[in-house]
Amino acid sequence: MPTRARRTRRRNQVLSREQIIATAIDLLDTGGEGTLTVRAMTDRLATGSGAIYYHVGNRDELLDASTETVITAALATRPAGAAAAPADEIRAVALALFDAIAEHHWLATRLTLQIIRNPAGPVTVGIFERLGQQVGALGVPQARWFDATSTLVHYILGAVSQNARVEGDTSGIDPEADREEFFEAMSQAWQDLDAESYPFMHAIVGQMREHDDREQFLTGIAVVLDGLTYLR
Repeated sequence: MPTRARRTRRRNQVLSREQIIATAIDLLDTGGEGTLTVRAMTDRLATGSGAIYYHVGNRDELLDASTETVITAALATRPAGAAAAPADEIRAVALALFDAIAEHHWLATRLTLQIIRNPAGPVTVGIFERLGQQVGALGVPQARWFDATSTLVHYILGAVSQNARVEGDTSGIDPEADREEFFEAMSQAWQDLDAESYPFMHAIVGQMREHDDREQFLTGIAVVLDGLTYLR
């Protein structure tokens, strides 16, 4: 009887592509890529595997669709104010991407893979188009648009990836470890270095221990934007 009831519930439930992707993102957020299986999806959605394949495709396509959904939402971010300057648009999008990867720890790896494997896909094209339009609006000559936008994209992706959990990491570092404890241990290790051989490392120990990741990220964006002004 319970089996029949479950089958009836499956038949009566109308699933959408959006529901499937939202469930996949929830599973990924909960336990990373290892938790995203067809069985886990069918259990969560009380449906058969055929519905998932019909709406989204196989597991890799589901991962790509989940990545696209999160990134598209981040790219839609707009700064406050009706007439925002191009630099404000870039900062708003960059920070939205930073926050998205901080919230979804699986995203950094999948985003990098999509850009490498599918340079003509919606994620890569979406990022370049959203940022590239603002680079042009900054006054960068068209002949330098690709180099300028690539530099900006490379900084954003590189910086946000440093703050993300890497899937398959076997370093032994606990990704859920307390941030303050982590930087305290790192600062102590730097302080233990020989001061004569590493004077710079000793000088920045306090700054490293007390820094704010988002402020550091925005400082980098400011440096890149300042550099782009010399391309005019």
